[in-house]
Amino acid sequence: MPEVTLVTGAAGALGSEVARVLFARGHKLALVDAERARDRLAELAKSLGGACIVAGDITVEATWAEAMPRIERELGAAPSKAALVAGAWRGGKPLHEESGDDVWRTMMEANLETVHRSLRALLPAMVAEKHGSIVVIGSRAAVEPATSARAAAYAASKAAVVALAQAVAAEVLAAGVRVNAVLPSTMDTPANRAAMPKVDPGKWVSLASAAGVVAFLLSDEARDVSGVALPVYGRA
Repeated sequence: MPEVTLVTGAAGALGSEVARVLFARGHKLALVDAERARDRLAELAKSLGGACIVAGDITVEATWAEAMPRIERELGAAPSKAALVAGAWRGGKPLHEESGDDVWRTMMEANLETVHRSLRALLPAMVAEKHGSIVVIGSRAAVEPATSARAAAYAASKAAVVALAQAVAAEVLAAGVRVNAVLPSTMDTPANRAAMPKVDPGKWVSLASAAGVVAFLLSDEARDVSGVALPVYGRA
């Protein structure tokens, strides 16, 4: 029986590609994103022959309290694998020029709190079953923060994501649950092409490549890999 895999940020460029790769490998999918992305989630689910859709704020416990039982009812089991792709980027100014806390709070909520709350929701069942695999999306900025000048809040939030993932990986390893992080550099997305039209996108990380790495880390082929922060830099 195919395992149930949950993907957050599933309506985005990387999340949707991860979902397509996992579907091609036989996974039953729960696609998760914000309420504003409901239509895109529905379109993606339709293109994949059907999936459980969760549209809501995943930083709120109530969203998970409703979603987890429904996923199990619709797909026949709780998720045993998850790709936590949800996140965002904000920047453009040095920290000392920020006039308020909006960017800081947005980055911590969109990048760190989405992962924190997702782990809290997903891990109990995996630990109880002594089986599970989770991949979080960090960033090159997490380990090379100087590359994220003028986006310090983003770098800090992604560094916290990686630290959280590695600490949790140590906590659940004996229970047969793995947690790993992928650290992309600049990704070849429509948004990045529009924002940086003069940069050669051939040097960036392709969505297919990054999604393939996520799928590998989720798979049993990577059963002896946990707690890693894997660079996926392309030629950027």
